[in-house]
Formats: sequence, C-alpha cells, structure tokens
Amino acid sequence: MSDAGAVSTNTETTGRRPRRRLGGLSIQSKLLVMLLGVSLISSIVVGAIGFVNGRQSLHSAAVDQLTTIRSMRATEIENAVRAFRLDASLQSRNLSAQTLSREMNAAFDDLASSVTIDEAADERLAAYYADAFIPQLEARADQSYGDSAFIPESTAGKYLQLQYTVKNTDFDADYDTLLRTNDTGDGTRYSATAERYGDYFTRLIDQAGYEDALLLNLDGDVVFSAFKGTELGTNINTGPYRESALTDEYQAAIATNSVNTVMMTDFERWIPSLNVPALWVVSPVGNDSGITGAIAFQVSIDRINDVMTGDELWAEQGLGKTGEVYLVGRDGLMRSNSRRLIEDPDTYAQRAINGGNSPETAQRIVDVGGTTMLQRVNTQAVESSKAGESGAIVGRDYIGGESITAYAPLEIEDVDWMIVARIDTDEAFAPVSTFTRNVLLSLLGIMVAVSLLSLVLAQVFTRPIRRLVDATHRIAEGDLDVRVPEHSRDEFGGLGSAFNDMASSLRLKQDLLEEQRVENEKLLHTLMPESVAARYKQGDETISEAHEKVSVVFAELVGFDEYARGLSPEEEVSQLNALMRGFDEAAEKAGVEKVRTLRGGYLVSSGLVVPRVDNVRRSVEFARSLLTVVERFNAQNRSSISVRAGVDTGTVTSGLVARTSLAYDLWGDAVSLAYRVRSVTGDPGVYVSQTVYERTQEIFEFTEAGTVESHGKTETVWKVA
Repeated sequence: MSDAGAVSTNTETTGRRPRRRLGGLSIQSKLLVMLLGVSLISSIVVGAIGFVNGRQSLHSAAVDQLTTIRSMRATEIENAVRAFRLDASLQSRNLSAQTLSREMNAAFDDLASSVTIDEAADERLAAYYADAFIPQLEARADQSYGDSAFIPESTAGKYLQLQYTVKNTDFDADYDTLLRTNDTGDGTRYSATAERYGDYFTRLIDQAGYEDALLLNLDGDVVFSAFKGTELGTNINTGPYRESALTDEYQAAIATNSVNTVMMTDFERWIPSLNVPALWVVSPVGNDSGITGAIAFQVSIDRINDVMTGDELWAEQGLGKTGEVYLVGRDGLMRSNSRRLIEDPDTYAQRAINGGNSPETAQRIVDVGGTTMLQRVNTQAVESSKAGESGAIVGRDYIGGESITAYAPLEIEDVDWMIVARIDTDEAFAPVSTFTRNVLLSLLGIMVAVSLLSLVLAQVFTRPIRRLVDATHRIAEGDLDVRVPEHSRDEFGGLGSAFNDMASSLRLKQDLLEEQRVENEKLLHTLMPESVAARYKQGDETISEAHEKVSVVFAELVGFDEYARGLSPEEEVSQLNALMRGFDEAAEKAGVEKVRTLRGGYLVSSGLVVPRVDNVRRSVEFARSLLTVVERFNAQNRSSISVRAGVDTGTVTSGLVARTSLAYDLWGDAVSLAYRVRSVTGDPGVYVSQTVYERTQEIFEFTEAGTVESHGKTETVWKVA
C-alpha cells in the first residue's frame, strides 16, 4: 500500500481527521516515465566523459609543451655557460696568455720605478673623472660619486690611465679604436709590450665575443685591459672596486693556485661600464708549475639574451605570440631580457608600473632597453624555484597578466639562477576552447534528437527538480530571497512549500545576524586595533597598561585637501581609502601596529602589542615606506600629495578610555613628541627625535632639521635623508 493509502484510516475507528490525498501522478509513476530519458542520460554521460578526458589531454599538452621548451632552453643556457667557462679556462692556460701575463706584469712593475706623476698630470687625471667620466656615470646610475673615488692609488696605475683611459671622453664613440690602441708612443717598456702581445686580447674580443677582458697580477693590479677603461691600473683588492663580485671571485680563484680553476660571478652593475650589468668569468693564468695572475672575461649580456630569446624567434620555437623564457636571480631580478619589452617598448613602462614596479624603474627599463637587474619578478613560480622546486602553474606573471608558467632552478656553478617559461593562458588554452565548443555543439545535436522522443515527460519530471536544485544552489550562494512555485499537488509541491518556508526563516535570521555582526565589527575596528578588539570581545575588563621602549609614528597627509577639491565626495572617500590601504599594507609589512586613522593623520606604534628589540628601526622604515606609498599614489593619479611623519620612542600608555564608550587611544611623551617633530620645518619628509637619531644613525642617513621644546629642554629634530 502506498503512503497516500496508509493515511486513509476509518475516522470512525481512529477518531482522527484523515489526511488529504495528493492528486496527480505519484512519484512512483513519474519514475516509470523517467525510464524514457535513459537514452538522453546515456548520451550526456558519454559526451561528458569524452569532454573531460579530451579537455584534460589538451590542457596537459599545453603545459607539457611549455615544460619541454623550458627544459630545452635550460639545457641551452647551461651548455652556453659551460662553453664560455671552458673557453676561459683554455684561454688562460695557453702559451700566449702565459707570455702576456709574465711580460705585462714585468712591464707594469717597471712603470712603478721608471715614471713619475707631476702635479699637472694629477690635475689632468682628476679633471677627466670630474668632467667626463663621473657626469656620464651619475647620469646613468642616478647617484653621486666623489671626483677622486676611482683614481688609482699607484703611480703606475695613474700613468696608464693618463696614457690610455683619459683619451676616452666620448662614451658613445666607436670602441674599436680603443681596443686596437696598445702603443701610445711614450717609449716605455709597457707600451712596447702591450703592442707586441696585446693582439691576443684583441682576437679574444673579436672572435670569442667577450665584452671586455682584464689581465691581473697576483697582487690584484689590473695590468692590462682590452678597452682600457677606468679599471686599468687599479687594484681590485684595495681600490674602488674592492667590494665587487669580480674581486670576490678573483680572490677565490687565486687562492686555489690552480690553472684548472674557473670562477664566475652573477650579474653586477659594473661602474667602469657606466653601471651596465656585467658577468665575469675568472681563471688563473699559468701552468702546472704555478700561476702568474688571472684573466677576467666580461661575458656580453647579448650572449645570454640570444640564448634565452632564441635569437628572438619565439613563434618558430613553439612560443606563439606571447610566450617567452627568461632568467631570474635569487634577488628576484631578471637576468635576461623580456620579450614584451623587445616587441612593445612603448607600453612596457605602464605595464611594469601596473605589475608593481616604481615609475622610475619602469622608465629606466625602457630607456636602457633591457630588463636585466631591473625588472623584479614577484611570482609564485619564482618563489617555488628558489625553494628548489620545479613544475608548472597557472597564475599571475611579472607584469600582472595571467599565464601558464613552467619553472625550475638551473644547475649552473657559482650562480643561483631560476629559469621561467611563460605564455598567456588565452593563447595556450585556445585549442582547449575550440575543443570545448566542438564537443558542446556535438552534444547539443544528440540532445536535440533524443529530446524529441521524450520532451514532454522529461520536462514534467525534471522541471520541479531543476527548480529545487537551482534554488538550493542559490541558497548555498547566499541568495535567501529565492522562491520556488508551489502549483504542483504531488510530493514536489509539498517539498516546494516546505523549502519556501525554510528560505523565509533563513532570510530573516540571516538578516538579523548579519546586521548585528557588521555593526559590531565595524564599531570595534573603528575604535581600536584588532588585537584589543579581540581582548574586548573575550570580556577583559581592564585594557590599559604602560609600555616602555615603544616607538611611535605620527604621519600627516599634506596636500590631500587641495587634491580632493576636484573630486566628488564618493571619489574623495575612495581615494583616501586607497591611501589608507597602502598605509595599512606598509604597516603590516614593517611589523608595526596601527593605533588609529584620521582623515589627515595615521598613528602607529612598534613594540606595543608585540615587543621587538628593533622597534625603532621598524618605525623609521615604516615612516619611509609611507613616502613610497604616496609616490606610487601620485604616479597613478597624477597628484602631488606628500607626507610629514614624526618618530619618537619611549614610554607610552595604551588602552580603552572608559570601557562603556569604547574609546581606544595611545598617549604619553613619545606620542606627543612624535606629533610635534613632524612639523618642525613644515616640509614633507620623515622627522625623528634625538633619541631615535642616536639609535639609528648607523642605519639611516640624517640631516639636522631644527629643534622643539620637550619638558623644558630643547630637543634636536633630525630629518631622514
């Protein structure tokens, strides 16, 4: 007997009113009718299996192709590095190199005892650096250098630069003349030896494709240079380049006392090349009896880029219109060129800014036409490669787009590089999209043919199910206003009625709970930090205490009112929120705690909630980072807002001022002094008290900005440079 029949009990026997019998078809009858849809379900299942398997195969094929290209390019660059390392080893041990080293060492030593530098010559050398080299260097390096910073210490070194280096005053001229100028006609043994044996270096540059080559003796003196730059005659152990990677590898190579040694540097900005990134291969010169010095070969960036770009034949090599392979160092900076820069330099600067680079760096990349040691790559692929992992992921690329990325660490001695191959997901998955469209069209045709046989019955049975399923999904997604029709008089009609009642009840309860939660959270986070709000919600009665050794930063926006005059109220709030989000992110990154935010001010502390031994340094770094946040905002919005920030450290008191009013605040001498020092001059910048200056003067550069009165005494205020 069915359930409907079971409720038709005799009222005279039970004394109860019988249930109303449901009209229409029963569920059992509808299930019988559903058998007519078996063919349709079978078609869908078969099509879905084919679709899933085919889509996965195409997806895997795209990833496998990119991984294969990455592996092939990794092998190419590893082989290329091994090749020029081997070439350097062979070149440094042949007879020509040994003869050149012995003779040039002797000629350099002879200069030390046979030449003198008078005052006029000294002045001429100083004038070369002051008037020619240093202005060019500062224009490209964007920093200042002393006029005498690069002058050699030795008489021999000064003499060589006077004879060779100072003749290069046009740094965009043809360097071929410098390469072949070995005899200056001064009659010295050095000039004669350079003319006799210097052709060896000339052939290395012409035939092996090196950017430059240096010959060093065992004391670290650069006794000969192919292009006679400002490194000629200097001592890399004690001179201006003593902290370079070249010096480190030279010292390591000489220490082995073996001609089989080959050392390679990572890219570094090489001052004699006007701050262009340089990669050096260093190998001792000599034979099994001993070494007489070392040769350092500067590998051209073009050799690395030719390998990584495949001579710019990306499409022919399976990388399509958007694919590329590049190198990244442990510092997160590129070690090869970007395809996007090569093919579309006009839009690259804005793309780089959108990807997180500063406007200055983005413009510098475009100006020099290269991303080596400039373009930062902060992606998950690089982070995984740094951890020694290899694989492929879909995610954000280095200038903000979405790509398939295949990554792996490289096995290259002396350097820590990662290789990354990427291609835009739209291009990589285009075959997947085409396959999806074809499968769907085929499946649609089958479904139409099958549906003609059982359309009416299938619709009658599945319509209420679909409505309930859709409504359930919408409930799960948070749409509690959904309703389903209740016209049916079968079990689905009863289920729909119960569902609507449930949805109404959930909607009412959800609205009440959400309103209360939002109001509570908004109120608490407006009045106090999250850590204090957590204690308050736990029921703490007294949330107030004194703290020692706490640093305080009070930052004030300058110029926002002028900028906001042309904005609507909504736009003004939106822009202010964007700035405050940037400040919040900077606070989180620096490890400081936000206390409160005002329209024109931002108060943070360090060492208050979490004690930190370096809270003073963190506070100053945070204050400086606010300048970067505002600079980025100005670059993106063409505004001229600035920041004045004051920093002090000392004892403060924090807590809830009157628990019933929920007013959280921070007060004390450190807060007061931080507020006052920020405006000592009225100019934008970061200002610190005398105490902060004394604790961080070895970390940051300061200039004296003025004084303020504090507890009856005069307090010196310093500005962070």
